[in-house]
Amino acid sequence: MKKEEIFTLRKNRKEEAVRSDVMASEREYRWTVCAVIVLLIALCTAHVTDRPASSHPHRKTSVLKMDEASLSVTNEIENDMMLYVVSDHCYKCLPKLLGIIPARPASGTPTTVGFVVGTQHALTLQLNSTSANLEQCNVNFHFGEQGNYSLWVKNLNEPSRVSCSMITDSEPINSYLPILFAFLVFAFLAALSAIWNTVKRLDVVTNLLHRLGSTVETERLINSELGTPNRLIDASMESIIPATTGRRLRSLDTFRGLALVIMVFVNYGGGRYWFFRHESWNGLTVADLVFPWFVFIMGTSIGLSLSGSLRRGVKRTHLQWRIFWRSLQLFLFGVIIVNPNYCQGPLSWDSLRIPGVLQRLGFTYLVVAILDLMVARDRLTNLSSETCWYSVHDVCLYWPAWLIVIALEAIWLCLTFLLPVPDCPTGYLGPGGIGDFGQYQNCTGGAAGYIDRWLLGNNHIYQTPSSRVVYQSVVPFDPEGVLGSINSVLMAFLGLQAGKILLHYRDQHRQIITRFLIWGFILGIISAVLTKCSRNDGFIPVNKNLWSLSYVTTLSCFAFVALVVFYYLVDVKKWWSGAPFYYPGMNSILVYVGHEVFEEYFPFRWKMANSQSHAEHLAQNLVATSIWVIIAYLLYRKKIFWKI
Repeated sequence: MKKEEIFTLRKNRKEEAVRSDVMASEREYRWTVCAVIVLLIALCTAHVTDRPASSHPHRKTSVLKMDEASLSVTNEIENDMMLYVVSDHCYKCLPKLLGIIPARPASGTPTTVGFVVGTQHALTLQLNSTSANLEQCNVNFHFGEQGNYSLWVKNLNEPSRVSCSMITDSEPINSYLPILFAFLVFAFLAALSAIWNTVKRLDVVTNLLHRLGSTVETERLINSELGTPNRLIDASMESIIPATTGRRLRSLDTFRGLALVIMVFVNYGGGRYWFFRHESWNGLTVADLVFPWFVFIMGTSIGLSLSGSLRRGVKRTHLQWRIFWRSLQLFLFGVIIVNPNYCQGPLSWDSLRIPGVLQRLGFTYLVVAILDLMVARDRLTNLSSETCWYSVHDVCLYWPAWLIVIALEAIWLCLTFLLPVPDCPTGYLGPGGIGDFGQYQNCTGGAAGYIDRWLLGNNHIYQTPSSRVVYQSVVPFDPEGVLGSINSVLMAFLGLQAGKILLHYRDQHRQIITRFLIWGFILGIISAVLTKCSRNDGFIPVNKNLWSLSYVTTLSCFAFVALVVFYYLVDVKKWWSGAPFYYPGMNSILVYVGHEVFEEYFPFRWKMANSQSHAEHLAQNLVATSIWVIIAYLLYRKKIFWKI
């Protein structure tokens, strides 16, 4: 090579290194500034958006907690009254006695009794006479947090007719303002980032950054040896190039990162809002979306990963060993994480919880990966588009795996609806407790709960299920139990199908998007039939605790549609880089394990000035989640990835 060529090559590499270093430096600076702004504004949120209103001097907020309101019941009739309450969110529940309001004295003032009521859902208040326990009147009302209300009970013109009227004495606070404020903050940061990305592409700005970077880096680059600059794209950077060209799919990591960020946020408390917690029984909240999506994405990744390994000539026996070892690691990490008393002394085997999130992931990964390894081909079959079954060849080529999954689902249906459960109706899918009018208190989860208690024992499953919140269930129930694991396999297998579509229709963006939408439509129709488009009245309601069939089809429908959006924006049009969700998506195991282990440590948690403030909880949880995103970004910059 001539000296002039060597000099030119060295100069080009130096200039490329300068540009790369400048871009990396400004990205780190931008993220640092955004992180500081988020921390400061989130901390200020608690003091700005959730103050008790001082304009209502009679409000008794000092004794009220989050999601509570004050109710004063005034009895103007000459009979004692019993006040019952039932939440509209509690399906087929018996009213609960709140208290007794004494009768008004014959020649005295009306009797008033104060109560504290919940504000998460609308309540039905029912007043019965104590003598005959007959309903006199009922009122359906949705109380506001920290509000003051009065319920007046009086006789109408006819002595036997009773009137109940609700009066708002002082207006409640708007407990949702912190969410709006936080949304505006993050939207503002996203807008600033988008504006900066646009401005920095201008020639004037690019030249300015180049000159600024050159003044800083010139001395270091002059003294450096000729070689590959550490910022240049090399083999280690292949992970950020779309998988449709044989490399990693960026939109998939972005989707995984979004699910993980939401999971961290809701696990940290979600501001103590009910819709950021798991649903008590049937239905969906934000918290119920993320784990199935994570399982779905894992299935997609299995298809892409195993196909690439087989094409590189990796032996199937070696892949089997890796699958078993990774599943075992996930299971063991899960057992350690869900039993945190290992930090407080010897672990008690008598109360060791066995099921859990990582345990479910390990089992699901084992089954789906072995299934895919069993039917995957070393080289993809290239069929002619004129073949009669070309439009479904991504399904038909793997028919043995489909038969096994269908058989597993048949087993789930038979066990769920045909297995006799002692003292419970066959096929029971309810929450037990006060649900179903209190007839089946010890039947929480039906066959799913019974199998877990019989196989694992009461002490080795989750002791405080979400059904206790509304339905007051009294028996342990594990949402990551044995029977539900069958449907998590189905969820991952549907994700695997998304991976097969990406493999068989590589670079055919229209075909990929069309098939994703078709799968989403089919699964949506199945969900509509199973649920009858209702929360409680369907054949198989959507239920996260049971991982019901309709829950899997509904969340898979959402996952296919969401993957279309991410794929189109990130990999097809490249309008969005996937940041910031892409970074935790690249280090998902580390972020998940880390957020569980360090949950109680500063800076992820600190002592609050007012622990009964949604705003303070929201600020704390957003700060903690943002810190994990920043950690994932820094690890990505250092090319540190924890793979199991």
